Amino acid sequence: MDLRESARIAADTIAERLASPQDVQGLHHRQGWWPQSLAHGAVGVALLHIERARTDQGPWQRAHDWLACAAAEPAVGGTDSHLYYGAPALAFALHAAADRPGRYARALNTLDRYVTTAIRDRLAGAHVRMDRGETPVLAEFDAIRGLSGMGALLLHRDVHTDVLRDILTYLVRLTEPVKHDGELLPGWWSHLAPSGKTSPDYPEGHANNGVAHGIGGPLAMLSLATRRGVTVDGHLDAITRILAWLDHWQQDGPTGPWWPYWITREQLRSGTPSPGPSRPSWCYGTAGFARAQQLAALALNHPARQRLAETALLRAMTDPDQLGATVDFSLCHGFAGLAHITQLVAAEAITPGLTECLPRLLAPITDTAPGTLAGSLIDPPGGGDIGLLEGAAGTALALHSFRTGTPSASGWDTCFLTN
Repeated sequence: MDLRESARIAADTIAERLASPQDVQGLHHRQGWWPQSLAHGAVGVALLHIERARTDQGPWQRAHDWLACAAAEPAVGGTDSHLYYGAPALAFALHAAADRPGRYARALNTLDRYVTTAIRDRLAGAHVRMDRGETPVLAEFDAIRGLSGMGALLLHRDVHTDVLRDILTYLVRLTEPVKHDGELLPGWWSHLAPSGKTSPDYPEGHANNGVAHGIGGPLAMLSLATRRGVTVDGHLDAITRILAWLDHWQQDGPTGPWWPYWITREQLRSGTPSPGPSRPSWCYGTAGFARAQQLAALALNHPARQRLAETALLRAMTDPDQLGATVDFSLCHGFAGLAHITQLVAAEAITPGLTECLPRLLAPITDTAPGTLAGSLIDPPGGGDIGLLEGAAGTALALHSFRTGTPSASGWDTCFLTN
């Protein structure tokens, strides 16, 4: 069977299993039932049906049902909200569903008030923290929970450009070196462990490189904004500083370049990271690093760096050991994510060979019988995650994107800061 047809059947089967909230609400998923979660809940499933409806692959009613489920309770705002949860996640999904001017305008205006208030409060707190010379928590700036993700929402929606510029100004300041205990550290150095908590294993904190929770997210955000013509003072210098850090820590192995997930203070002093490469995922691995650096190269008009980033991805996607470290189907750290990022990078690449990687990346998913695939993703105890980040909706969206071979109609993938 043709690979695109296999992808279509698999995506259709997952979408059918997720046809309505009532079909899965009582399955006791390991993530619980969080309707306003883009990562694990109803908002993520709504995106699947929105994208399918916008490409005439499914009925709008399913999208409306999942949006209604997500919005059944008052929107969560304030410190508990972020791109992947609460009012920002709802705004992201409603914007994706707004296929004509004015649709959901009242609801979006209401959600915008929650979102902009939360952003301004966080920016004020972040600048106070910087003024005190303290180090940040990852959730202050990262793509999932932090201001990079909130910036991606505003950039995608093309609203509140003044607030977006304030986020960009903050990200520029975040990249400026700071001195702690006599040592010069990157401005995003956190006193916490990669888990976002204190840990005796990270007594002096770390510098996180990942796209999901580290400086890869701000790099992608700054680069995407540059490509859209939205810049602030010091913008390009900030991109250059992040790239210089990644260049310093780039490791050149027999299977191509790779970057460590994070750097501890001990590693900073010794100049030697942990051994690798590890899993080449979006969240922390070479796939995410490569796309973020390709976006930066395109923003800076730097073909040599673009080739380096694309070659790193190509080498990783053809390395049996790195692919062997990938053990699930998710967008976050599985084969769906590798395939989707490779498709995005290939669409803008000056390096040949990336498109030819897609059949191998999709094979673990499409070679599974569609019913078995859907059950393994959705049904507890083996599955049990319906959402976008690590669950069934995200896998189905990657399959759908491969099948259409065109950019996302709804912009669902912009929440990964890859597009």
